[in-house]
Amino acid sequence: MKRLINAFSYSLHGLAAAWRDEAAFRQLALLAIIGIIAACFLPLSATARVLLIGAHGLTLVVELLNSAIEATIDRISEERHPLSKKAKDCGSAAQMVMLILLAALWGAALWGCF
Repeated sequence: MKRLINAFSYSLHGLAAAWRDEAAFRQLALLAIIGIIAACFLPLSATARVLLIGAHGLTLVVELLNSAIEATIDRISEERHPLSKKAKDCGSAAQMVMLILLAALWGAALWGCF
């Protein structure tokens, strides 16, 4: 039980650090709040609601992972290195792909595709 409590505490510390230090995380969290509220009140199918809420949650997960990658790279070295750039760029690309998916899901939901 102690391990579970510690893991929960570490997770809360991670969320607090992301909120405090990462502007992108704050922006995506606010977007998620607005998007989730909109998904709940717009006349959408249950499937559309679930997909939109899940996609908003995934944007936050991807941003947390992207921030973790960036912090790890910065901790290893502040020196510019091609592999460091690749790691950071791939994290950023993951978020871009997720945001494109989110936009596509919103488009499909509002268009009435599901």
